[in-house]
Amino acid sequence: MALEITQHDLEGVRVCDLKGTIVLGDSVAAVRALVKDLVAEGHARAVFNLKQVDFIDSSGLGMLILAHSTIQTAGGSLKLANLSRRSMELLVLTKLSTVFEVFGDAQDAVNSFYPNREIKRFDILDFVKHK
Repeated sequence: MALEITQHDLEGVRVCDLKGTIVLGDSVAAVRALVKDLVAEGHARAVFNLKQVDFIDSSGLGMLILAHSTIQTAGGSLKLANLSRRSMELLVLTKLSTVFEVFGDAQDAVNSFYPNREIKRFDILDFVKHK
């Protein structure tokens, strides 16, 4: 399934809804183009909503790391939301759960950009216990 990307702003944060798979080929290229556009347009605060992403391979994971570092280098921050169980397991196994800020939903990820708001972070210990 080809990767579909839709974007919208939520309270001054660019939310990118991804649907499909993030694998070597066109979908990785689409994420690369997305990140390039986000940086060029000055969207320093971004959330990748992965609710409808069914599969991420090693190339897709590498692209997420590149996206994170590119946006961070540009002075911004990238948060991940709504990861599938398999995708979260991949982040835990590769220890990338310590690199990415992960949230249960897009609104919590948006709230994390505002210091005065209550946020619910993804609880890695709870995830591991209920595996």
